[in-house]
Amino acid sequence: MHCPFCGHDDTRVVDSRLASEGDQVRRRRECIACKERFSTFEYAVFNMPPVIKSDGVQQPFNEHKLRAGLMRATQKRPVNVKAIDRAVIEIQKRILNCEEGKHCAEVETSLIGEYVMEELRKLDDVAYIRFASVYRDFNDIGEFIEAIEGLENSPSPELKKRQIKLPGS
Repeated sequence: MHCPFCGHDDTRVVDSRLASEGDQVRRRRECIACKERFSTFEYAVFNMPPVIKSDGVQQPFNEHKLRAGLMRATQKRPVNVKAIDRAVIEIQKRILNCEEGKHCAEVETSLIGEYVMEELRKLDDVAYIRFASVYRDFNDIGEFIEAIEGLENSPSPELKKRQIKLPGS
């Protein structure tokens, strides 16, 4: 790796450790020539299958579109960027293993939308409703009410974990 300070092409790894909950490796490096230290990060790059849109058009998977959709849904909500990063990685993993451990040759946008909704449900109910209203194309207030009642009647797995068990229940 080239040194970002002097451009020398020989650096050595001083320290390596897991970062971002094990999804990245952080390496501390030192330049052999100028002795400056800097950090690099390694992460897995997935070979994602192409996406089939609802009109049948095929296009390459775009992680930036996925992240932008999650960011838009969680805008001004108490959801941090790391949680969105984890959701993106989780969605990508699910796309890669969409058929019980088999790599998919292609993936439909409808499946990606369902995965996004499941991840948003874990992160924030308001973000989930925002995304669902666009994704499911809500036409009136009744559809919003149905979606909200669905949230109230079946709490997310994350909310169930946080609920206190009452005696006799």
